[in-house]
Amino acid sequence: MNTLTRTITIEEAPIAIATLDTNLCFINCSSPWRQEFITNDKEIFGKSFFEVVPSAPAVFRNILENSFSVNDNIVREQKHLMPDGSNKWYQWSIKAWKEIDGTIGGLIITCTNITKVKRAKDLLIAAENVAKMGGWDLDMITNTIQWSRITKEIHEVPLDYIPNLETGINFYKEGEHREKITELIQNAITTGEEWDTELQIVTAKGKELWVRAKGMPEFVNGKCVRLYGIFQDIDKKKKAEIKNAQIKERLDLATEVANIGIWEYNLHKDELEWNDEMFPLFGVKRKDFKGNFESWKATVHPDDLERCLQEFDMAVSGIKDFKTEFRIVHPDGTIKHIKANAGIFKDNEGKIIKMVGTNWDITKLVNTQLKLNKSEESFKGSFKSSAVGMALVAKDGSWMDVNDTLCLSLGYSRKELLQLSFQEITHPEDLEKDLSQLQRLLDGKINSYQLEKRYFHKKGTIVYVVLTVTAVKEIEGNISHFISQVVDITDKIEAQKKSEEFLELTKNQNNSLLNFAHIVSHNLRSHSSNLSVLSKYLIEEQEESEKREIETMIVNASESLNETVAHLNEVVQISTQAEGQLQDVCLNNIVKNVEKNISALLQQKNVECHISIDQSIKVKGIRAYLDSVLLNLFTNSIKYSSPNRIPKITIQATNAGKYIILNFRDNGLGIDLQRHGKKLFGMYKTFHQHEDSKGIGLFITKNQIEAMNGKIEVESEVDKGTLFRITLVAA
Repeated sequence: MNTLTRTITIEEAPIAIATLDTNLCFINCSSPWRQEFITNDKEIFGKSFFEVVPSAPAVFRNILENSFSVNDNIVREQKHLMPDGSNKWYQWSIKAWKEIDGTIGGLIITCTNITKVKRAKDLLIAAENVAKMGGWDLDMITNTIQWSRITKEIHEVPLDYIPNLETGINFYKEGEHREKITELIQNAITTGEEWDTELQIVTAKGKELWVRAKGMPEFVNGKCVRLYGIFQDIDKKKKAEIKNAQIKERLDLATEVANIGIWEYNLHKDELEWNDEMFPLFGVKRKDFKGNFESWKATVHPDDLERCLQEFDMAVSGIKDFKTEFRIVHPDGTIKHIKANAGIFKDNEGKIIKMVGTNWDITKLVNTQLKLNKSEESFKGSFKSSAVGMALVAKDGSWMDVNDTLCLSLGYSRKELLQLSFQEITHPEDLEKDLSQLQRLLDGKINSYQLEKRYFHKKGTIVYVVLTVTAVKEIEGNISHFISQVVDITDKIEAQKKSEEFLELTKNQNNSLLNFAHIVSHNLRSHSSNLSVLSKYLIEEQEESEKREIETMIVNASESLNETVAHLNEVVQISTQAEGQLQDVCLNNIVKNVEKNISALLQQKNVECHISIDQSIKVKGIRAYLDSVLLNLFTNSIKYSSPNRIPKITIQATNAGKYIILNFRDNGLGIDLQRHGKKLFGMYKTFHQHEDSKGIGLFITKNQIEAMNGKIEVESEVDKGTLFRITLVAA
């Protein structure tokens, strides 16, 4: 074929076709090609393919270049991005052509615009995805099945899965479903009968699904050569239908068991139909029932009839639904309470044509409600006037209602208390045990519980109570709320605490007296023995110099005895005179005054003193005792300071609610608490070899602090220092 003949053929071709040389430049093209790719009459001979078709993707160059080495026709579908941003799809058919001498002369390319087909296919795929509907096609000659992607997804098999007739049938659930599809396929092959059915399959992953399977046969010369159809996932829809059917079945059964009557009234024909349950409900025999509106009216209690008729007319007029309660009178005079609900039905013109409703006996419920109302009124009266604090508490702990007694105990008004929860006013140390018992109540492990706990009064004081909590349950057995009884035992607890404090004070005083007795017995006996011996020596001694020495010893012994008696007297004063003398004392002023009084000693020993006490902190105490306590702590810190470092004293005070904590810390020699801790505050107990140590200071300090209703604690480490922690009552 020469060039002239080829050119004429291509130009007249009815399809988009073009020839390219080995450089991918145009030799010629058909008119449809020009219409598709060339917007004007410009000459394209010798121009590159990609200059004429700039929308061709880059990968298409490799396809064209590789086509020279392939004998077969190459078909490719390619997406082209157009200058206006839109996409077009083309199907390209490419084949190399040869010259007379057998060499490759170039390429013959045909092009088909498949954009519409491609978009339609995409829409079809999208529709399949939305409807979960796939297709299938069985070739009866080769026994091969083609499944669409959706069909494979429904069966939960890989996209490269290849089924056949046997494997396809085996996906259906064994038993009636597999037998049914086998029968339908056999009928289609033998009789040409189509099928459209709903069956269950078991997917490759073991999931049971309801599907819609539709199949159609194709015959050639009286023989079935093909079966094809659709396959749809209807699992959710089918299960919903099954569930609705079960619900309807249960509803019908419940209606029968619960004696619920169902009626239907045709307004135009005045026809009233009753189901079997309506007759015993109204005490009417079927043979006596006339089946009209008057039959129902005759059963209604005269006192309720007018109201019922008004409600009926309002329902027929569309003003409100027919939902009411009324009494009926049986032929034997028995009165029953009936509850009625009804719906209306309209014709195409919007006119009401009939009513359908239900009736059931609520006589027992009404009587129970009357008893409950009386009981509730009685409870409300008891609740309000009870001398015991009472509250209705929701499951979240909020107060639903409280009586006046509880408000009085806690100091809140009813309005204030209803805005709080019991957690907010419960003492933190008691909250956990209360919540723990409450959880057991919620879990159904107990029906009630009782415990002693503390609430905070509105003024901040502690209210001691005995709390009893009982669960109130609904008809279904679920807890709705709690009834709490709160007995105020604050006076009892306070009296008990005072008794315990008195007993503790008596015990301490007895211990002090015992200790005091031992001291007196030991010290005075020692002094008297010493004086007795010295007196005897004095009488017997003849030498004047020796007598004077003995006299000096007697004087010293007398002074020692006097000092001992003074110490013992000071201890007695602490124990007997402190009660009732407590005053509001500014702690910072006391500490500063003591520091000032021993300033010379502090300077002499180069003591660094750091005091951090807020001026507003006040304690209940006796000034003389506080002076004595602080003076003793200051002098002890100086006396037992370490020779290896500069003495430091740090004094801090913090507010702890009802108490003030005073921390007195030094960096001195420290005390071995494991060795001396139990006798630290004993009388005449010393722990360091110091010439001024008499062992009386800490004993007196402890007694003075306890006389002011306080306590003293100690932390110490040898050669690192000591911390005295003093707790005093806040003013």
